[in-house]
Formats: sequence, structure tokens, C-alpha cells
Amino acid sequence: MSFDLQQYAQTLSELTRAESPFVVVTIVSLRGSAPQVAGAKAIVSHEGLRAGTVGGGKVEARAIEHAQRLLADPRSPSCEMMTWNLQTDVGMTCGGEVRLFFELCQQNSWIIAIFGAGHVAQSLIPLLLPLNCRIVCADTRSSWLGRLVDHAKLKKICHEDLTSLVSDLPTHAFCVLMTQGHATDLPILAEILKTRQPPYLGVIGSRQKSAALRRSLREMGLSDAAIRSFHCPMGFPIGNNTPPEIAISIAAQLLQFRDAPNPAPNPDDSDNLATGPL
Repeated sequence: MSFDLQQYAQTLSELTRAESPFVVVTIVSLRGSAPQVAGAKAIVSHEGLRAGTVGGGKVEARAIEHAQRLLADPRSPSCEMMTWNLQTDVGMTCGGEVRLFFELCQQNSWIIAIFGAGHVAQSLIPLLLPLNCRIVCADTRSSWLGRLVDHAKLKKICHEDLTSLVSDLPTHAFCVLMTQGHATDLPILAEILKTRQPPYLGVIGSRQKSAALRRSLREMGLSDAAIRSFHCPMGFPIGNNTPPEIAISIAAQLLQFRDAPNPAPNPDDSDNLATGPL
């Protein structure tokens, strides 16, 4: 074996537990004076080389640089094959060629923050947990949070001031607001719009609630662009006005925005049925 399996497994375990993204680099094939053998592996994180080696020197430096570019770019593919000429691409004196496979491991980078643990959240969260995501659910009511399943991918937060939790969220988190009504949704919504531009921001409610929220935000001095940027009602205009079917429509919209960050506007958005009990 061309790498230390114990060290490799231990590093993978440590990075996974820490939920840190990383890239596994593998030499697939080589020709000429390459400084390692086919099958050699290295693990690279944002901080640099964490385990293994793909040869040291210029080849490894170039591989680490490329892996860190993949980690830094949210549009990076999940895997990539690169073939480098050792002289023209890497800058080595000796001739040859190396083919490397880069595998990006993002550690459940899709984060969904749900404010409110009421009826719709109780139906929505079980739909989302089987997906490759992590969920944060916050509520002021410990009894409702206690009804949610305990799961490694679900973090439950009981806090009196939900607005204060916004600053702790990653900027790329999807935000779903379904607290106990307009009065509790509004301050959270305003804080999100003032401090970040999440990939998805939705508020459960009717067309009347949507209009009221937008009026309140305008009175608070928020820009028209910010006021237009959230979905209320959220979800798709399908199903009936029951928590399980509302949850399905919301989950579908979350998937749409995960896979197409800027989908075409839904012409039926204003008629959405996601207005049910909280």
C-alpha cells in the first residue's frame, strides 16, 4: 500500500467529526520521473496538507494549491481529474506526466436554519433529515423542540431571543421562518435582511401576512431589493392546507434553490397554500 492507512483513516475521522471540508488527492497514473507511485494519496484541508503525500516537492505543492482552490470556490465540482506535464505544468526539470484525481468532501455543506418548531416544522424536518444536509431548529418553546427526533444532523436550540441567533449562522445557510406569527417572524426576518443575503429565505404565511411584513420592513427603512428577496408565502401552490402537505411543498422549493440558486420566479407564488398552522 502506497500510504499509511491508519493515519489516513484517523485524519478522515478527525475532519469528519469537526465537519471540516477537505479534498482527497490520488495519483491515478504516472509516466517518467514522477516522485511517487500510482495509488498514493494525500488529504488537503483549508489549512494545507493533513495526511499522506503525492510525492512532495513541486508536484505536491501544485496539488495542494489546486485542492485549496476547489475548497475556496463554492462552484467547484465534487470530483475532478487533472493531467499535468511535469515540465510545462509543474515546472520540474525531469520529464514525465502525472494524472491526479481530486475528490471534494464538503461535509453536509447544505445548512438549513428553521426558526420555529411548530406543526409544519414537525412535518418538514423528517422530510429533510434523509438528505445530505444539516438542520438547525430554534424555538422559544422547549416542549415543541422536545417533540423533534434526536438526530446527528439536527441541532435543537431553545432560546428566548431568536433574533440573536442569526449572527451565529453561516452566511450560506438557507433560512426558513415559521414561528408563532407576524410579530415573532418580523424581527428575525429584518435581522437576516440587514446582515446577509441567504441563498434562500422564506416565511410561512398568507398573502395578507406577506403584504404586512413588506409594509413593516419598508417602514423600518429596508431597501426594495431586500424586501423583494424573501418568499412569503413559501413553497409551491400544491396540496392542501395541512402541515404534512405544506411541508412537502416547502421541501420541494428548498431543493429547487439548492440545485438552481436563481430559479425563474414562480408565477403562482402569490397563490401558494403554505399558510397553515404553526
